[in-house]
Amino acid sequence: MKILVVSDTHGREGNLERVLQEIGMPDCVIHLGDYEGGEAHIQEMVSCPLYMVAGNCDFFSRLPLTQIAEIGGQRILITHGHYYFVSVGMRDLIEDAKANGCNIAMFGHTHRPFLDQSDDEVTVLNPGSLSFPRQEDQRPSYAVVTVGEGASPKYEFFYL
Repeated sequence: MKILVVSDTHGREGNLERVLQEIGMPDCVIHLGDYEGGEAHIQEMVSCPLYMVAGNCDFFSRLPLTQIAEIGGQRILITHGHYYFVSVGMRDLIEDAKANGCNIAMFGHTHRPFLDQSDDEVTVLNPGSLSFPRQEDQRPSYAVVTVGEGASPKYEFFYL
């Protein structure tokens, strides 16, 4: 299964449309929050299962702050990350993922792509931002995670 992971579109879904045109419709899309009212437009664009959580800029959203999804044999903690203080470290996020039996934790919020596989139990992923990237080259980014029963997940970052 191919999972498209995006975050921090901040009401500007043009790059998400572009990504979907370039890679085709994946098997699943995960949006890690800060869509700023764009959730209906995102839901219209996506014709596969869609998981979304609210971010710190999604003031009127009724979506949850955290979800747990079981996709392709993986148990994934999905969150924006601000309640886990991800800007200063991953400890709280990893501990909650472990407490919920998750082997992958995904977050947004920092607008920087990030992958940490140093913990034996939990891989941590941030796809960066599709609208307002903050890494050195400031290119919009997203991640594709390939999962399947009995296989180790494969993580890839892409840049526009």
